[in-house]
Amino acid sequence: MDIKGSYHGLERKNLIFNWHDIEEQGFYHSNGNYESGCTTVASEGIENKHAIVIGAGIAGLAAACFMVRDAKMPGENITVYEARSVSGGSCDGMFIPGKGYVISGGREMDDHFECMWDLFKDIPSCDDKNVSILDAYKRLNEADPNFSYCRLSENCGQNANEKTGNTFNMSDKAQMEVLKVMLMKNEDLYGKPIKDFFSEETFNSNFWYYFKTMFAFKNEHSALEVKLYLQRFIHHLEGFTDLSSLRFCKYNNYDSIILPMENWLKDHGVKFVYHAMVTNVLFEKKDGKKTAKTIEVTIEGKDQKVEIDEDTFVFFTNGSNTAGLKLGDHHTAPEFSTEVYGSWKTWQNIAKQDPSFGNPDELLADPELTQWESATLTTMSDEIVDLITKITKRDPRDGKVVTGGIVTIKDSGWVMSWTINRQKHFLDQDPKKNTIVWIYGLYTSNIGNYVKKRMRDCTGEEIAKEWLYHIGCPLDKIDELAATGCNCIPCMMPRVTTYFVSRSKGTYPEVVPAGVTNFAFLGNHANVERDCSFTTEKSIRSAMMAAYKFGKVNRAIPEVYGSIYDIRWVLKAFVDMRDGRPLNDTKMFEVPSFLEKPMAMGQKLLLDKVILPAVDKTDIGVLLRRLKVFDFSGVKTK
Repeated sequence: MDIKGSYHGLERKNLIFNWHDIEEQGFYHSNGNYESGCTTVASEGIENKHAIVIGAGIAGLAAACFMVRDAKMPGENITVYEARSVSGGSCDGMFIPGKGYVISGGREMDDHFECMWDLFKDIPSCDDKNVSILDAYKRLNEADPNFSYCRLSENCGQNANEKTGNTFNMSDKAQMEVLKVMLMKNEDLYGKPIKDFFSEETFNSNFWYYFKTMFAFKNEHSALEVKLYLQRFIHHLEGFTDLSSLRFCKYNNYDSIILPMENWLKDHGVKFVYHAMVTNVLFEKKDGKKTAKTIEVTIEGKDQKVEIDEDTFVFFTNGSNTAGLKLGDHHTAPEFSTEVYGSWKTWQNIAKQDPSFGNPDELLADPELTQWESATLTTMSDEIVDLITKITKRDPRDGKVVTGGIVTIKDSGWVMSWTINRQKHFLDQDPKKNTIVWIYGLYTSNIGNYVKKRMRDCTGEEIAKEWLYHIGCPLDKIDELAATGCNCIPCMMPRVTTYFVSRSKGTYPEVVPAGVTNFAFLGNHANVERDCSFTTEKSIRSAMMAAYKFGKVNRAIPEVYGSIYDIRWVLKAFVDMRDGRPLNDTKMFEVPSFLEKPMAMGQKLLLDKVILPAVDKTDIGVLLRRLKVFDFSGVKTK
């Protein structure tokens, strides 16, 4: 169908929501339920077209789902190639015989992941086929809301928030530094680390402890990505202090999300080919068009070439953050491998063919900058559970929220954080017999506090010792409980934060680069306007963009939630950054010391006598009072 000509005023709406030409993109954005509630219509000839999905991670599965649900492509026309024996990509979770339960990481989710919830309202949940993933998720988080009693700890299990409260503890200077980055243009942030913009006052604040460990940022990481996160989640700023802004699945990501998506696709006839490693996609360039023509794939060890035409659409997830993942066990440290293979190698091969296909080498250049290590600890010990209960103020065996997100240990050499989600965390787990703890260290080359080694050199047992020390285990019990009271599987990930490399413009390819007729890049290494990386939402959004373009879907893609453009959220964020203090006494810029007092007096006089009395006569004043942005106690309104 002719999307551009379908709706009167669509170009005008697109200027607000997307800022790109509709005809060039092949899809458009909107918000509200006029578009989201409509039923799509199959485009002409879709039944004669095909799709090949490379990589069965959440982005690839979502692309297949959108092609079936919204583009109306028959499931039998879709093939998914997956290099491993199981779907899920980085959304993993499994029991490995001889090792134990393993999850490389978890996903923090938001009620404004618009594309994700749009999809999950139609995918049956793993527990009840009559209840969607969205409905199950919403009911769970309403019945058992998420929040943390201890976001920061120190001194072997002491609650660090008891000293400062759940505050950001930011100086005026730190607030201005954060505000400046949040409002800068992308062009001024490309290739620059956040340490170029934040001073020690910001880095030493509670705000940065919350922010860096919640999202896994380092001081050397991308200022652009920090900006995107600040804008994307400005509506949740207050909840950073106790993690009440977060929501979690009932089980691990594989059981709660991936398995239901895979089952739904198979029920609709989609074909899955496992042990199928795609090594390259070859393009033909002609008359300004770039068309994928050949897929080189190794299936069960046999090299094959799959010839395709413009009526076969290829969806490729470029660059996995768990590529190169290496597991250790309770008695063995994991290997730290910097070998480039899998989807990264495939992306390199594709990128050689055209500059618009991105630059993976820039993201792979410094593995030290992109690595951290996690560990999955399974404990059978009542003594360890008692230590957990003391910190979290919750019994992990009661099936409800436990930590409410990560607990970050402020004085940990490894910058260790840990979390316990609702138990059971695996469908086949007995929560009365064992509890699953997820641990991660942001700086694996640092020396531990109890175990005097780098985290990356430690066995699972040694990581367990370090964790037990930090949660307040008596010193004479640590070694015994680490040896007999738990099983810990370390997981080293050299590419886990490639998303946060200080990248250049063009490092991420567009979802569908200019001139490309039948190929899309998916996932967190594709460029998506206004969205931030390392989220399930960006993976699913990129899939929706690609599927809607190729499937010519007559329905808008939900815009990235526009809280940064909502004055209510922006004003509230100003107050939240100041821990509830009104803006009256903010020092907006540095002045000589002899001018500080008269400047402050002049600012207060101007506010109290001129600006605030005038504003107080309007609806703006009502809003400012309700959000407590200013202190109106000294204001007299005539």
